[in-house]
Amino acid sequence: MTSADSSTTDLVSALRSGAASVEVNGVHAIVARSFLQRARGLLGRCGLEKGTGMLIMRCNCIHTCFMRFPIDAVFLDARGEVVRTVRGIRPWRLCVWGGWRARMVLELDSRNTASH
Repeated sequence: MTSADSSTTDLVSALRSGAASVEVNGVHAIVARSFLQRARGLLGRCGLEKGTGMLIMRCNCIHTCFMRFPIDAVFLDARGEVVRTVRGIRPWRLCVWGGWRARMVLELDSRNTASH
């Protein structure tokens, strides 16, 4: 088993156990599971600290209406493997689609992710 396989297995295990936060590729992410958590997402925030993000479950398409800062979106499949990355999504973008395989999305503050 490679370290990539191990990290995706750890992610899936943590998500199945109902963890409130997880590590995804070195990013500490708050997990948004409920309808309300997923609907709110990062709305109302001025930004995120470096190395943090939000993992939105059951999601393959996002918008950035009412956002205050640009984000990077990393779309993941059911096993936690990256299927698409979109960088520098500005506020008020109506639709960013992760593809048919995407099952969750990790949202990061674009201003902090130059090295990701």
